[in-house]
Amino acid sequence: MVIPPKEEATSGLDPTLLAISIEKIGADVLGLQEVDFLLERSGSANQVEAVAASMGAEFWAFSPSVMGSPDENWRASQSTDVQVVTNNISSSEPGYGIGLISKIPVSSWHRLNLTRSPFGILMAWPENGKMKQHYVRDHPRSAIAAVLENGWLIVNTHLSFVPIVNLFQLLKIKRWVKKLPVQDKAKIVILGDLNLPFGFLVKGVNWNSLAKQKTFPSWAPKLQFDYILSQKVASEDVSHSTSEHGGISDHLPLTVDLETT
Repeated sequence: MVIPPKEEATSGLDPTLLAISIEKIGADVLGLQEVDFLLERSGSANQVEAVAASMGAEFWAFSPSVMGSPDENWRASQSTDVQVVTNNISSSEPGYGIGLISKIPVSSWHRLNLTRSPFGILMAWPENGKMKQHYVRDHPRSAIAAVLENGWLIVNTHLSFVPIVNLFQLLKIKRWVKKLPVQDKAKIVILGDLNLPFGFLVKGVNWNSLAKQKTFPSWAPKLQFDYILSQKVASEDVSHSTSEHGGISDHLPLTVDLETT
């Protein structure tokens, strides 16, 4: 089983480039962050379903972090909204969030809401050849989990970019997985863009990081924001494939091979 936590599907995604990237990754389970669902900016496409089709995967789910586009007026997902859109559960409400795809049959899907930071932070990006700072407010986050028929529990998330807030969100996920229907703790994996550059904080005292690789930015990686975590599996017991920039994301995909038996 190959599990990469970051393969960001963006607006205007080239189907050929997507297919090439998916083939190189060779995933049985794929976690997606920053994906659009029926948003005009990305052609009103269901990006998770599109990636699943490229993979040849039957099982997929989208978890909206916000309803509407994060670039415009958005609102937090509410209990009256469809919390997890899957290959069997539909929705007509556009949104933005995370996704999880599996070639392995999924027994059940689960979602955890993560409260946004009450404050944003200053971020800088180039404008007209100069770096310009902008105040960026945070938005609600979520985690999505798939219980696979082979007994594995796979959790995907995209945490806040606000320091400390993202750490508390991760701790909440680690507590949450203990309540999900999985028999063997050796078969629990948490993956995703954690926005935490310090591996020792990500691991804590009870989790192992299965792959060490700088993942951001993809064209000149300097930081590891993306992780694959396990309580029982050690890094030396898995095979990790180093990835290269493929033009499909600003993060490198992180992959590991796990024994599924």
